Amino acid sequence: MAVREIVAGMPWWVKWIALPVVVLVVFGGLIASLVGLVIGLLFKALVLVALVGGLVYGVRKVTSSSSSRGDW
Repeated sequence: MAVREIVAGMPWWVKWIALPVVVLVVFGGLIASLVGLVIGLLFKALVLVALVGGLVYGVRKVTSSSSSRGDW
C-alpha cells in the first residue's frame, strides 16, 4: 500500500492537524536547530558585510585625507 492510499482513507482532521503535530513533535528539535543555524549564518554574514564595509570606508577616508594634505 502506498502512503497516499493510507492517508486518503483518513478523516480531514487527521491529515491536517494530527499528522503535522506528530511531525513537529518528532522532528521539532531538528527543525528548530536548522532554523537557528540558518539565522546564525545570516547574522554572521551581515556582521561580516558591515565590518568589511566599515574597513573599506575607513581606508578610503584615511587615504583620501592623507593624499589631499601631501605632507607624507
